[in-house]
Amino acid sequence: MASLCLMNSLPVPPSSSHSPKLTETSLPPSPLVLHSNNNHSVSARALKPIVVSGDPPTFVSAPGRRILAVGDLHGDLKQARSALEMAGVLSSDGQDLWTGGETVLIQVGDILDRGEEEIAILSLLRSLDKQAKAKGGAVFQVNGNHETMNVEGDFRYVDSGAFDECNDFLEYVNDSEDGWEETFTGWVDVFERWKEQRTMSNGYWGPWNLVKFSNYLGQRQKGVIARSILFRPGGPLARELARHAVVLKVNDWVFCHGGLLPHHVAYGIEKMNKEVSEWMRGLRQNDNTPNIPFIATRGYDSVVWNRLYSRDAPDLVDYQDKQVCSVLEETLQAVGAKAMVVGHTPQTIGVNCKYNCSIWRVDVGMSSGVLNSRPEVLEIIDDKARVIRSKRDRYSEELQAVAYT
Repeated sequence: MASLCLMNSLPVPPSSSHSPKLTETSLPPSPLVLHSNNNHSVSARALKPIVVSGDPPTFVSAPGRRILAVGDLHGDLKQARSALEMAGVLSSDGQDLWTGGETVLIQVGDILDRGEEEIAILSLLRSLDKQAKAKGGAVFQVNGNHETMNVEGDFRYVDSGAFDECNDFLEYVNDSEDGWEETFTGWVDVFERWKEQRTMSNGYWGPWNLVKFSNYLGQRQKGVIARSILFRPGGPLARELARHAVVLKVNDWVFCHGGLLPHHVAYGIEKMNKEVSEWMRGLRQNDNTPNIPFIATRGYDSVVWNRLYSRDAPDLVDYQDKQVCSVLEETLQAVGAKAMVVGHTPQTIGVNCKYNCSIWRVDVGMSSGVLNSRPEVLEIIDDKARVIRSKRDRYSEELQAVAYT
């Protein structure tokens, strides 16, 4: 049974009591020449190391790397694995091994809500990041609106099974004798074993009665309490999310969940990332500033909620479309990027681009809690973008490829 009141017994991600400072970290390159999966050569020689600036990461220089962007995952571990295997960065043998070499993978937010395997996906991505760095690659995440909602305590879209996962995870963390990183990265394996055992239990799937219903209500209450402990500002999983930005610029591409606007850039993307991170770490509750960084996380035009670049209303008249294009061009010029990649709004036609391919929309609603669509991934190599849709048609002529100059 999870111990829900002993917060001091929980191992938490390391942090400083001071405000995060702009830092620069170099990730070592692989000593070998990289030929990525999919028979696509990325480098004819050893690549320069990845340089990461900011805490959380804000600017990333990743010379010569193959870059992948995957959209909203919403608690569906199976679909997440399918997308990563299809893109050639995850082993297909069930061992969850990084096979992407020096590839840089970016997940654009909304891992939480609508599905029951959220923490397992977070655990998997953290494990892959550790493995990727050893090979000269990296895994980055940006926070979406569902991450910020959960840190705010808004659980409206939480799947019932996700509350169970929170309760199980809290029990697992309390019982672990390892440090946070080992505990957290190990969760995905533990979770699947526990889930399999529970599924096979006759008591779990047996006929319902008043006793079982009472136990279900009690378990659900524990799950809500566990989630509150884990995701509240300063909680273990809120601190884990605080490691990630809301806006990330990799080479000449900018990645965010909803969409970046000119006033966001003017405000400062490092400043926004820092404010969101401090809020999630519970460091912004005792000063005179608002606890929640509104420009990044609240309102229809905030970074995580903005849908300006993702709407394709049939009645959108030309001058409105041109205005949106103008706003996008102004934003990209201000941030010094060639194109932007966003999630947030499911694209029923799959990953696609608009406005001269200055914006790529990569949320395909792949989670079974959304559209249960086939996974798709955006691939960028040498500033040439294309869509990976399946192993069979990965490089077929139907796929859209765009070169940027």
